[in-house]
Amino acid sequence: MLTISALAGVGVLALAGPALAHVEVSANKTTAGATDVTLTFSGEAENDAAGIKSERVVLPAGIAPADVSLVKAPAGWKFTQNSDGFTVAGQALKIGTDAEWSVKIAKLPDGKTTLDFKTLETYGNGEVDRWIELQQAGQDEPDHPAPQLKLKAGPSTAPSSAPAAVATSAAPAPTTAPTTAVAAPDPVSSDSGSSTWWIWVIVVVVVLAAGGIFVLRRRRPGASDPGN
Repeated sequence: MLTISALAGVGVLALAGPALAHVEVSANKTTAGATDVTLTFSGEAENDAAGIKSERVVLPAGIAPADVSLVKAPAGWKFTQNSDGFTVAGQALKIGTDAEWSVKIAKLPDGKTTLDFKTLETYGNGEVDRWIELQQAGQDEPDHPAPQLKLKAGPSTAPSSAPAAVATSAAPAPTTAPTTAVAAPDPVSSDSGSSTWWIWVIVVVVVLAAGGIFVLRRRRPGASDPGN
């Protein structure tokens, strides 16, 4: 019984003990796609033998190291860009002193709901805390979670055709006043009757005149008739 009681007491003490320190991140803008965003990191010191001397951050997909610049870091610490992120480092802080630093990024990725910033925290005695485990929604927090930033949905970038459709349906179709087509006068059918009738009159007159002359000559006694 004593042994069981002792083990139970140790278990209770273990559960009641302080949780592991974390590295956390926050932002002044948390909307996906936001620009000129300041990220602030806080690394809690948990080493009783040495202070923190560097923080190496791996950037999530969608943020390039070239788009990150230093805003603030512990006195004497320097900012260095890496192939996959950046590092702030310098003289080790006093034991128990948290490390805090801020950087500015050009733009938060579009279409993201969370961003994980894996961080390696190194102490003056060489000990490294790896805050690199990704947190999954609906699951318990891992032992060494990576700092995670939750984002709000940004404005949709997809073009919308709804306004155009509304405008098209709302605007009445243009109407054209009925017009009566006026046919151009046909130079053959409309003018020929009025412009050529006199030619036919002349022809008739000439024919009649020729016929009359012929008849008169037939009836006229000839002076040179041999019967005379």
